Amino acid sequence: MTEDVVAVAHRVPPYVLVSGPEGILAERALAATLDDLRVASPDLEVIRVHAGAYEPGELVLHTSPSLFGGAKCIVVHDLDEAGEDLQGDLLSVVTDHPEPDLTLVVLHKSGQRGKKVLDALRGAGARVLDAPAVKTDRDKTDFAAHEFRRARRKATAEAVHALVEAVGKDVRELAAACQQLVDDTTGVIDEQVVLTYHGGKVEATGFRVADAALAGDAGEALRLLRHAIAVGVDPVPIVAVLAQQVRQLVKVGSAGRGRSGDIARDVGMAPWQVDRARRTLSGWTAEGLATCLQALAAADAEVKGGGRDPVYAVERVVLAITRQHERHRDG
Repeated sequence: MTEDVVAVAHRVPPYVLVSGPEGILAERALAATLDDLRVASPDLEVIRVHAGAYEPGELVLHTSPSLFGGAKCIVVHDLDEAGEDLQGDLLSVVTDHPEPDLTLVVLHKSGQRGKKVLDALRGAGARVLDAPAVKTDRDKTDFAAHEFRRARRKATAEAVHALVEAVGKDVRELAAACQQLVDDTTGVIDEQVVLTYHGGKVEATGFRVADAALAGDAGEALRLLRHAIAVGVDPVPIVAVLAQQVRQLVKVGSAGRGRSGDIARDVGMAPWQVDRARRTLSGWTAEGLATCLQALAAADAEVKGGGRDPVYAVERVVLAITRQHERHRDG
């Protein structure tokens, strides 16, 4: 065994905790751990234990020394769903210290269930690998940008933004879209490359409708809106995006001057969103934005069942927004 292999083997401690709700990140953390273990032990035996199907004593049986020896890794899924039997057996394993060739990997999404086990693992020096939730636009932008850096590909900020708008609803889909662009293209990934692959999805999002409406372009906003409706986008999320964009303008307008990064941290947005909001704000007054929010609140109630025609309600609020923009521009 070479020194390099020994070093890799020593990188993985007896206990590993994968903590966080984002499935794709948790899976990658687990896969990387198993890959590291297999460098030193190509014939590594991997045993998976699932909380929902756990039988009392099962873990104790798996952690017992094997007659034939060899490295073993026990992966416990969903500690946050574990009953008392699994939690008690895990505590026993951690307290008794496993065999030298045994690695215990525990996955825990969130919540307080299993806290004693978590505390015991951390107290025993477990390696903690985080899989935090990727929820906000800022989180998704950072995630996509990291995917391209991970693949050693350069992607412009505009390309990342367009990709998040097109496929950012699901993190797995976003990761797959990043991989597709890496595999199928060469050179710098710019916005035009993203539009080539995902142009239909970009146009069918409420983001493009909001961009056009807040820029005062009624014709383009209605065209994009009708396209989105035609491909099956529900009016409810379109109104939600419109309201979100208007609220972002209010936040950035109230934040005053300062660096985009600093303001982004203060108001919970991504720096590119702050830059976009600043560009858009030149066509707005505080009064106009307040009027838009009132119109959006009414439209939200209508598309959620309070009105007879949700599509007409969205069209009406889009026109109301563009009229406010024109009123300020003309004034």
